[in-house]
Amino acid sequence: MGSKVSALVWPATVVILAAAVGAAVAGFGHRYGLWNYRMGFTILRWAVYVAAAAGAVAIAGLVLALVQGASRLAFVALVGAVVAVGVASPAWNMQRTGARVPHIHDITTDTENPPAFVAIAPLRKDAPNPAAYDGPKVAAEQKAAYPDIAPLTLPMPPAQAFDRALAVARTMGWRIVAAQPAEGRIEATDRTFWFGFQDDIVIRVASTSAGSRIDVRSKSRVGRSDFGTNAKRVRTYLARLDAYSD
Repeated sequence: MGSKVSALVWPATVVILAAAVGAAVAGFGHRYGLWNYRMGFTILRWAVYVAAAAGAVAIAGLVLALVQGASRLAFVALVGAVVAVGVASPAWNMQRTGARVPHIHDITTDTENPPAFVAIAPLRKDAPNPAAYDGPKVAAEQKAAYPDIAPLTLPMPPAQAFDRALAVARTMGWRIVAAQPAEGRIEATDRTFWFGFQDDIVIRVASTSAGSRIDVRSKSRVGRSDFGTNAKRVRTYLARLDAYSD
């Protein structure tokens, strides 16, 4: 009986570890240009399927090992089951987030007159998603899903607000592409960790009677849905900017 349990646990654990490597490679392969994001998602999907199936086998082996008092096999099976959950969880969370957020990839604090990409526009010339704003339909979806995203007013002159906006942009880890104080415009790029999706950001600083108004726009270069990434980026930036102390 012990040999039968071993024949379940060890192969299942090896398959789960292989699936974990496949899941990691799915994202990093796209990040480093080995394949496009669609291929990356396909690899990830199959890695999750394989991990889930092998995880079920590992759990069955864990139960049998515990019944037999085979502590070593039980530990191996437990490790396999935990790794299987670790492989499936990010994909499950991504799917759950994708179902919860709108399928848009262009978020801005000003949907009527969004900040325009200037220096970054040539960098997006081959991107599936053009630099131009996507229009009223996207604006309506954004307002319904992210009603809290709005301009930030700072009680200071534009020159001071610009320096502050640029300093906070640098703390975000973004690559600054352009900083034009005379135009009140900052442009930058950011990359997601796993798949390395490249997103672009433009910040506009304008004078108001109350001081300075800060508008931010973040847009993905590829993909229909950004899984909420751009909205999260805009929120984080504005929160840091509001709380920033020189």
